Amino acid sequence: MPNKGLDAGGYIEREGSLGLIPSAFRPVVARARDRVLDVFGARLHSSYLYGSIPRGTARVGRSDLDLLLALREEPTEADRTDARSLDEALDKEFPQIDGAGTLLVGREQVLSDLERHDLGWFVACLCTPLLGEDLAEYLPRYQPDALLARETNGDLALFLPRWRERIAEADDSEDALRPLMRSMCRHLVRTGFTLVMPRWNGWTSDLTEMAEVFGTYYPERAAQLREAAVLGYEPRGEAAVLWSYVDDLGPWLAEEYARVHGIKKPRP
Repeated sequence: MPNKGLDAGGYIEREGSLGLIPSAFRPVVARARDRVLDVFGARLHSSYLYGSIPRGTARVGRSDLDLLLALREEPTEADRTDARSLDEALDKEFPQIDGAGTLLVGREQVLSDLERHDLGWFVACLCTPLLGEDLAEYLPRYQPDALLARETNGDLALFLPRWRERIAEADDSEDALRPLMRSMCRHLVRTGFTLVMPRWNGWTSDLTEMAEVFGTYYPERAAQLREAAVLGYEPRGEAAVLWSYVDDLGPWLAEEYARVHGIKKPRP
């Protein structure tokens, strides 16, 4: 990545486009677009794709469909129920995806000062417009600086007790542990990467590259993050590995992150 994901001015380039969607996933996206309109109608302000499908790196039968819907008002429980039903229907209809996940947000939340360098950045840089008015038009350009690092991943310590509860409550089956492994590993790798992002001065969403970049600054922890990157793409249901993340890698990473960048502003 010669430009490290930045434009000539040093700002993070928006990733993904509808033109990069692999042919196998185009019917999924088309159906998702129609179903979003059917389900949310006038409540919808705009919708976006994110993740491997709009980046063109999705794998048939392995990748999930990630949607972000910005509603005109704050999402309600009824909206969340509708979103879960939408996800279940898409996952059932299309074997080429390994699940679907719809993130619901309110328009004002995306554009708020509190979310400017977290959710706002996410929409402006990591989301591909699918329907409606693009909220990125109302947001600033972003550089890979310490403020962005703090506000995107400076809250890892809050996740650790939740992860411990989920591991303890899950049975030892592959079906129960694989999704948890995937989400935890991806979160840890992205946090490790954004810890060093300002020094590296660039952006990537590739987990393997994230882990390699991290390893150049923290060689003593490099092997752990490389393993997490592998498991983020090919998760296995291994409780011992999950416990090692919440007992060792996670606490160390949260403490180092707070030391280097500080703590993310509290959210309501």
